[in-house]
Amino acid sequence: MPLDIKNRDVEHLFRNEYGKLTAVLSHKFGTSFLEQIEDVLQDTFLKAMKIWSFGTVPDNPTAWLYRVSNNAMIDCLRRAKKMDRMAIDEIHLDDQQTQAAELFLDHTIVDSQLRMIFACCHPSLSQEHQIILSLKLMGGFSNAEIAVALLKKEATIAKSFTRAKKKFKAGINPNISPVQMGLQSRLFVVFRVIYLLFSEGYSATSGATAIKRDFCYEALRLALLLRENKYCIHPNLEALIALMCFHVSRFDARLDGNKELVDLEHQDRSKYDQELIQIGKHHLENSETADHKPSHYHLEAARSYYHCMARTFADTDWKSILKLYDVQLQWQSSPLLKLNRVVAYHKVHGADDALKELTAFENDSDFIAHSLFFALKAEILLDMNDTSNAKKALERAIQLSANGLEKKHLIKKLERYNA
Repeated sequence: MPLDIKNRDVEHLFRNEYGKLTAVLSHKFGTSFLEQIEDVLQDTFLKAMKIWSFGTVPDNPTAWLYRVSNNAMIDCLRRAKKMDRMAIDEIHLDDQQTQAAELFLDHTIVDSQLRMIFACCHPSLSQEHQIILSLKLMGGFSNAEIAVALLKKEATIAKSFTRAKKKFKAGINPNISPVQMGLQSRLFVVFRVIYLLFSEGYSATSGATAIKRDFCYEALRLALLLRENKYCIHPNLEALIALMCFHVSRFDARLDGNKELVDLEHQDRSKYDQELIQIGKHHLENSETADHKPSHYHLEAARSYYHCMARTFADTDWKSILKLYDVQLQWQSSPLLKLNRVVAYHKVHGADDALKELTAFENDSDFIAHSLFFALKAEILLDMNDTSNAKKALERAIQLSANGLEKKHLIKKLERYNA
């Protein structure tokens, strides 16, 4: 049956396989050839898009992608005379003797990815470089996506990635045993990488879709992968898994039958995945810390849990959600966290007081001209019957939104304001 390859299919393929192949090829050829590996993988995915659009997807796409990229890598190094010919021939012979089905057993990929994740978070790199390197190599993030996640300029991210990659190539070996890497000393950065990967998937900053499910499922897979290693077990990891389960459980309710965004208020809660909610609850219960001090993963998971458990929007425990925001803001300053807190504040204290909070935020040093700020301002102003200024705020939100589906959702809201 012919396969109609669309851009979303290629993105799905890219998100699922890029990090795996980067890890396996880096393990095999070494990080000194990182640029060549990146180039080869890009060419391989383009080749897949062209070839598979005229036929069918192979039974084992990962094995196909590996075989093509691996052979291309050998040819690239042979042409450039980057490796000893005998070494290249040994690699090629080894591949001929290894069946793809054996090569891509789950433990092979898991081992390579686990090593690569912790190698990217090597303490010789700054934390920012660790995160950028991880998101680029393991998540396949674009510079623009990382810029939004870290609130940086795209050009700054590009320069940082170049510098991080140079240091990585020069002095970091991803092939040593994960235990030898000192897993626990790098855990918190790894958790943040997984969290950022998930966050971009749950609220996509750009593109035609509001949810990049591949990002979310990959982040959850990586978290569960870590949990299999006894050195990585930690209350924060349990809380991180819990919050991802709670968020993912609401996926089907976030879009309607036309694949358009649905506000939290109007979501069909019968579509919430109760099994995932119970799994998330189990991990949240396992996440208690010895000192009873919650991480921001605990607090976010708890907020999401309240949303999952509310039978209707009106039943939502906004007071508890607001308290959780207040606790988190005592030790973590974040513009988006402050903005989301205003949503809960609006529900608890009303529009007049919420507008004062929003105005205070606008005068704060953390203020960013974000579509969420103006969309929230529009909601508050509309609640105050100030339709004229609500329209202006919504128009600004539309201008700032880089996500196609979100923009369409906001435009429909504006049309209702004008009706």
